[in-house]
Amino acid sequence: MLPDGWHLTHGVEDFLARAGDFLRSRPALHSMPLTDLDKLRRHGAAGHDAGVPVLGRLEAGGEVRAVFCLTARGRLALTRLSAGQADTLAARLARLGHRPSHVIADDATADAFAASWQRHTSAAPVPFWRARLYRLGTLTPPQPRPQGQGRITGARDREQVVRWCREFCADVGEQPSIDLIDAGSWDDSRFGDRHFTFWQTPHATPVSMVAATSVVGGMVRLDPLYTPARFRGRGYAGAVTVAASRAALTAGARDVVLFADPDNPTSNALYRRIGYVPVAHFTGYTFS
Repeated sequence: MLPDGWHLTHGVEDFLARAGDFLRSRPALHSMPLTDLDKLRRHGAAGHDAGVPVLGRLEAGGEVRAVFCLTARGRLALTRLSAGQADTLAARLARLGHRPSHVIADDATADAFAASWQRHTSAAPVPFWRARLYRLGTLTPPQPRPQGQGRITGARDREQVVRWCREFCADVGEQPSIDLIDAGSWDDSRFGDRHFTFWQTPHATPVSMVAATSVVGGMVRLDPLYTPARFRGRGYAGAVTVAASRAALTAGARDVVLFADPDNPTSNALYRRIGYVPVAHFTGYTFS
């Protein structure tokens, strides 16, 4: 244990045994570390990320108050921290020689850590991602419903799933995932363990796609949602999101969540219309 209350480890099972209840206490807000840790637990560090992750939990009064997950590729995911806690963590990570390439957290935590990291390392933070977190309230199918139906993808759909995920990454500028896909490392990408649903027309033509994580901590996150440009504006995105949301509830999820670009009024209006409620705002910073 570090003198500030942080416990650091490389052991996923031990970490989950000690911090799992905390993570499951707010599964929507803790969506990213929950899914990252679940993937590490099921596939091991080598199958998830080249190298060994660093995991930390902050304890006070015998209870876990916050956690972080730093992957070997440098992504640092944080749960909510005060400005003082973020500064202490930044100082400790810098002192121990850990160098996150980027951080993702709720706005206040990400801002505080980025500023502290710059003070301790002189690495300038550059914002690269902003998102609004939504949680499903009452699922409300869109009206009118487009013709067709949702369909769980299978092995025969893999080529199209991979192609559409790459197109999605190109649309949003997600170069690291493109690099993994192009290198043939699909399983190591963030899409490798997702469950995909197509919306297909009555002629069995796929026109929209959404992916879902496995149920972990009672939570499922939908990501990504992609509709090729030629099929947009016809209600397919809403229909496939409803189909995947319903499947998540049937699978036992209590919290179904997704992220949306806050500057995209079309997607935000769609999610609200089908029953999703905004929960928090998240920010990502890269470090020079």
